[in-house]
Amino acid sequence: MNIDTISMRMLSNIGVGVALADPEDLKIRYRNPAFADWFGVEDNATLDDALENVTREELLERLQGREAVKLDVALKRRRRLLTIETVIRHAESDGRKILVVECQNISRLRETEAMIDSYARIAERKARELELEKNRVEKLLLNVMPRSVYEEYTAFGTVTPKLYEPVSVLMLDFVGFTQMAAAADPTVTVTELNDIFTAFDRIAEMHGCERIKTIGDAYLAVAGLPTPDPDHASAVAQCAFKMIRYLERRNQSHKHKWQARIGVASGSVVGSVVGVQKYVYDVFGPAVNLASRLQALSKPMEVTATAEFCADGPEGLVAADPRMVDIRGFGDTSVATLQPRGALTLAA
Repeated sequence: MNIDTISMRMLSNIGVGVALADPEDLKIRYRNPAFADWFGVEDNATLDDALENVTREELLERLQGREAVKLDVALKRRRRLLTIETVIRHAESDGRKILVVECQNISRLRETEAMIDSYARIAERKARELELEKNRVEKLLLNVMPRSVYEEYTAFGTVTPKLYEPVSVLMLDFVGFTQMAAAADPTVTVTELNDIFTAFDRIAEMHGCERIKTIGDAYLAVAGLPTPDPDHASAVAQCAFKMIRYLERRNQSHKHKWQARIGVASGSVVGSVVGVQKYVYDVFGPAVNLASRLQALSKPMEVTATAEFCADGPEGLVAADPRMVDIRGFGDTSVATLQPRGALTLAA
């Protein structure tokens, strides 16, 4: 068996498609079985017949002045889409120019690449979704606890109860809310309450107060927590007066007239996350209880505090209507109605 016979047998049995073509008319002079099976060409066919997605003019133009042309050919054979990587090279045989066409079936490779790309897109989408979900959870948690507490909770999975003193506490409650809620459309009531509490949150943030929670129509905020603030009394006083001023202005243009009672007190509180499944950050202690009791003693659209708060508080406070009151848990206590003056006077 001579070398030419061995070479022909090798070309007939290898898994690579091979063809020889005339560079002038692109007529195929030889094709091995793999090439014939993939492209299904007959005798005397041309390369542009085999490469269905390339015209003769385009192929001749691409071959002009180039040593090799590489292209992927998409074929549909036996209900399956094949991708054939085709390389066409210029060569010579016995002084005659020919085109050597080598073809590789890269369908599985392309399918694998497509699968990897699909998995990568899915992974990127999932990563974006997880990041969005993380941001939503973070925003939700920051709505129920201070940032420093949130950072401790995410880092250690728990929050150590801490004693904060001195701090000032503001407790606000609306007058006649129960009757209003029963008589009005619930949707309107909740919408208005949400608008008001949103405005209160902005006022509290403006003065460095931390809104702890709302309980129905009650609003609890603290100054001096979690970061100590020497002006905590001034902060809650400013918040209280501005909340009342906001309600007064709002009542001028709204059907429902909202009136609030506010109590403010200074002292110590303990802050921690309570609950396991429906956890919430809360504060406990004498200052919270006292502010709640003072709120109940306050008249509509007034701020009530202890005489001690007035004496030790910021300059510009006026203590009106001083009186002694027996407060549950605190006994006889000197209280007064706070009014702003001087440095605490609100702009119109």
